[in-house]
Amino acid sequence: MIRSQSLVLPLFAAVLLLAGTTASAQLAANQTNGFGNSRLVTFTYLQNFDCVDQPALDLDFNKIKAQSDPNEMQTPICQPVTEPTQDPTGGDIKHTAHLYVFVPMFSVDNDQNPNDAMPCPDGGRPGELCGPALGAALISAFGFVPEAWKTHPLVATQCPDPNHPVPGTCTMHASSVDLSVTLAALGKAANPPTGNMFVPTPNHDHVVDNSRVDTGPIWWEVRPVLIMDQSDWPAADGSSGITSAKEMDAVEVAGRAIEVGSNFFLFFSADQFHSGH
Repeated sequence: MIRSQSLVLPLFAAVLLLAGTTASAQLAANQTNGFGNSRLVTFTYLQNFDCVDQPALDLDFNKIKAQSDPNEMQTPICQPVTEPTQDPTGGDIKHTAHLYVFVPMFSVDNDQNPNDAMPCPDGGRPGELCGPALGAALISAFGFVPEAWKTHPLVATQCPDPNHPVPGTCTMHASSVDLSVTLAALGKAANPPTGNMFVPTPNHDHVVDNSRVDTGPIWWEVRPVLIMDQSDWPAADGSSGITSAKEMDAVEVAGRAIEVGSNFFLFFSADQFHSGH
């Protein structure tokens, strides 16, 4: 009996170790989870992101249209609210699939500490607002540091993804966004904006339409959805909160979420059959 235990216990430990390794490796390095049709979905990213800048746009607010402003072409400007007429394929954006990106704009603990705001990933881009300076700006605008930009958010999020747990990043995503037009639209900054306000990409979740939970690789328009109430935030396993576009629409009608377009696009496939559910 003693000899039997000496063999079984190490074997049992090995099985547990294998199970833990398998669980942590559910997602490949180019994958994240999302929600759709009230269940988990796996996204597989196959190209880099694209933030579309059309000739007549002026995404850097220097009063020079992009078509005559070579400097505007040197770095991506990913801008919520601003919406081009075409997606990266040149197709009419009215026919482009939607990726609803949930941004937690509430604070679980009414966070008043600017030091809780995330630093710039890998140093960030010139002039990017990060760390305590970002925290102070967010407290001034919203009265607290939202979970969206905390280094350690108090809600579960799908980005940063488990394989790259660096605040402000997610596989094949941009690592900074321009908040200038968003803050202007919310009445929190000059309107029209006079310059960009680059910040790290916020912690976020993803939702797709029910009809898109099994979709081959295509371009998707990122449509940020500001979630204002903690009770609407999805649990990691999808057991509560908003996990479908229908639920999202109802929350928007109730005034607890704000949806906008963007010039930000991601290229991935969606698969509900390999999400572990």
